[in-house]
Amino acid sequence: MSNPNLIALGTIIRREVMRILRIWPQTLVPPAITMTLYFLIFGGLIGSRVGKMEGVDYMAFIVPGLVMMSVIQNSYGNISSSFFGAKFGRHIEELMVSPMPNWVILTGYVAGAVLRGLMVGAIVMAIAMLFTPVRMPHPIITISSVVLGATIFSLAGFVNAVYAKKFDDITIVPTFILTPLTYLGGVFYSVTLLPGWAQAATHLNPIFYMVNAFRYGLLGKSDVPVWMAFALMIAFVIALGALGLWLLKRGIGMRS
Repeated sequence: MSNPNLIALGTIIRREVMRILRIWPQTLVPPAITMTLYFLIFGGLIGSRVGKMEGVDYMAFIVPGLVMMSVIQNSYGNISSSFFGAKFGRHIEELMVSPMPNWVILTGYVAGAVLRGLMVGAIVMAIAMLFTPVRMPHPIITISSVVLGATIFSLAGFVNAVYAKKFDDITIVPTFILTPLTYLGGVFYSVTLLPGWAQAATHLNPIFYMVNAFRYGLLGKSDVPVWMAFALMIAFVIALGALGLWLLKRGIGMRS
């Protein structure tokens, strides 16, 4: 690897991964415990009363939603805290004045966040296998949907971190926007169970499309056309990626 940009990119990614692994009791263990409780309560206790959803056992039905929820939350949380920490510690100024291109900075931080999301997703998937058989009839759709979902919310977390002025600012969006959208995104139910107005509102929720694309990859079931879900996710990646590069170019929130 002789290209300076690739060396810089690899350095940022390695630093982010080492940060994740160094504090693994905070980054990897809590999601595993939380999702285990979800499987026990919603899948085991409530699921036994619900029976089947969309023709599959309720426990299997909620697996894609819970995996995607953990991936989204951890990808978002990782980059928002990491990048804001770099701003708070004035480390980001060293990157801004270096000859490193903006795309390297953005890609490095996003890749680290995506990797954390995928690691947590793999842990949650392994936990799910303890409760119900997990198959993957469409592996390409499964992998690409979870990677796109992690990338979208990594970029969104980056934007949050750029505008954040104190640590409390990086918790506002996850608490008041991300969590409600996740729970209302079809994680625990099929949208067909909702009244018409609620179905229309749900179709405005981007997480709904991510969950359904991932559910199709694992179960072959989806409430929306898969091509539509992927088109929306790709559009979000392009739009948020362009916004992130523009913010870095302008130095918004990073230059005093």
